[in-house]
Amino acid sequence: MADKKKAGAFDIRIVIAALIGIYGVVLTILGIVEKQQEIDKAAGININLWGGIAMLVFTALFVLWARLRPIAVPVEEDGTGE
Repeated sequence: MADKKKAGAFDIRIVIAALIGIYGVVLTILGIVEKQQEIDKAAGININLWGGIAMLVFTALFVLWARLRPIAVPVEEDGTGE
């Protein structure tokens, strides 16, 4: 009978969350330091700030999902008796 092991850092959800999280932090910082002239070009909406915040929320949800429902990977025995 094979044991099960959690995927951990190799879970694709964590990789996706990390990438989107990095972009979210960059966009949030850009949104905070954005000039009013640039905000006015986007109909008065600070799209970098709101987009960054949305990406950070998405990242948090992905990490929460990965922590609450981890992927169990079966561990194969190699037959050496160890």
